[in-house]
Amino acid sequence: MILSDKAILAAIDTRDIVIEPYDRSCLGTNSYDVHLSPHLACYVDDVIDAKMHNQVKHFDIPEEGYVLRPGQTYLGSTLEYTETRRFVPFLEGKSSVGRLGIDIHATAGKGDVGFCNHWTLEISVSQPVRVYAKMPIGQLIYFLVEGEVEVEYSSKSSAKYNQRSSLPVESMMWKNSF
Repeated sequence: MILSDKAILAAIDTRDIVIEPYDRSCLGTNSYDVHLSPHLACYVDDVIDAKMHNQVKHFDIPEEGYVLRPGQTYLGSTLEYTETRRFVPFLEGKSSVGRLGIDIHATAGKGDVGFCNHWTLEISVSQPVRVYAKMPIGQLIYFLVEGEVEVEYSSKSSAKYNQRSSLPVESMMWKNSF
């Protein structure tokens, strides 16, 4: 079941959903719009190794915007910090962003109950596109979880993305055993 605007507001009141900064005008019928932070990152090496801690270079989007180019993986982040306690958050791109040829996530559109952080975006484009800090980039949709959660994401010892950061966070795949 997807939460309606009234259900999202009720969950914000009980702090089961936290959105900072919060702007009532960003609340849709059954979603909340999130915005692109000024922070982007790209991997330093041409070849990314899944077993290695790949380094990224962080940079900020200038006031005049930044042109994203095809063939490059950009890591971005949401301006908003979010927490969820009883719901599963899904991050989806806004249709107006998709119509610009921008994908905001390759595989990581679902959060976990207990996720508390800014969202890292896995941005790719089909043609050069100029983006701006604070532009609407996606929308959060909240699903109700059936049953009790044994261990929230923020309490899991195996959670790799628990350190609060407004900067995009690179892949932590290297922390897995395989």
